[in-house]
Amino acid sequence: MTPGHQVTIRQPTINTRPATTIPNRTSGFSTLTTPKRDTVSSGEAMPKPKRLRVCSVPRCPEYTRDGKCEQHRREAEQARGSARDRGYGRDHERLFRWPVLQRDPTCVCTDEDHGHGSPCGQPSRHADHHPHSRRDLQTAGLDPNDPQYGRGLCGPCHSSETARHQPGGWNQ
Repeated sequence: MTPGHQVTIRQPTINTRPATTIPNRTSGFSTLTTPKRDTVSSGEAMPKPKRLRVCSVPRCPEYTRDGKCEQHRREAEQARGSARDRGYGRDHERLFRWPVLQRDPTCVCTDEDHGHGSPCGQPSRHADHHPHSRRDLQTAGLDPNDPQYGRGLCGPCHSSETARHQPGGWNQ
């Protein structure tokens, strides 16, 4: 910066409607300022803060902006265990994931509800257990790390399939 030049930093301002006078039963009239559409001076819409709700765990009185309060979220994460605890360790990488991704370098998803053609054709990033889940394969006494029980999927298709088929998904 050269001498003699000034730098001005503008703070964004929030636009609101002017104060409105409304009838009030007890005192006659009161002044109320109602926000217009929340915008920053640049014209961008500001994200609305999420409403506080009671924790989704029965009989928990804590308020949160998400489904579970912080304590119950921590407890659920600990009960879930790590990826290694759930069977996705070194053997899974070596015996299942890499062979599936080598065999299916592009996404083989044919579900057109995901908004793509058949097959999807995007680069595969996830080795998905299909047509049976890892849990079902273990219950049946089959090897969940056998690549014949897998298919390569891109990120969006894998997320959609997981949400649709696993307990706790959006459609459950």
